[in-house]
Amino acid sequence: MTPPPAPPAADPASTPQFRRTQAPPPTVAANLSAGYRAYAAGDLATARRHYQAHLQHDPNSVDALNGLGAIALHEGQLDQAAQWFRRTLAAAPHNASAIAGLSATGLAPADDREAGLRHTLAEQPASAIAAFSLGNVLAEQGRWAEAQQAYFQAHTLTPDNPDYLFNLAVSLDQLGQRRLARDYYSQALAAARDRPAVFDPEPVLARRNALTEALQ
Repeated sequence: MTPPPAPPAADPASTPQFRRTQAPPPTVAANLSAGYRAYAAGDLATARRHYQAHLQHDPNSVDALNGLGAIALHEGQLDQAAQWFRRTLAAAPHNASAIAGLSATGLAPADDREAGLRHTLAEQPASAIAAFSLGNVLAEQGRWAEAQQAYFQAHTLTPDNPDYLFNLAVSLDQLGQRRLARDYYSQALAAARDRPAVFDPEPVLARRNALTEALQ
């Protein structure tokens, strides 16, 4: 049985850095970096506390706003996630991570989300998170050939992201390309040993092994 794709996620580390006329105090910057470390470790309560502390000094911080949106998304608080991502877009209207995060809430029709992500990719072709999120929107609709292309674009832009590798493997699996799917499942599992991943490795390993046996 093919594992389901990893759900869309907004990665606070993927947001661009904006120059400020005055650098934030070291303790504020420390809150931001500590928030991301806690988020990556799965300690969402600590991450939320650090991001909120950062916003007290820098209320338009793209990284902190996207981080809080990502936490709300992870917890299934979709309306709250949308509010955080909209605050990001108010401060940075073309921020690809916020656009992808807003799409991931699923609160807008799939056609609207697809159009928005395609527009973002046209303007920011190097945005891996936008390509990945587009792949997820297409996968929701069973448009696996198009989803595979979007996932491959995301993987090409960020080769070591385990979720991009995994969703690429799922799309290839759905298209019957078993050998390639097996190889990308293996790469996803290897990448997940070095950085956090959304997918559960156990069913992925089982599917990879089943494909390996079928190909023998």
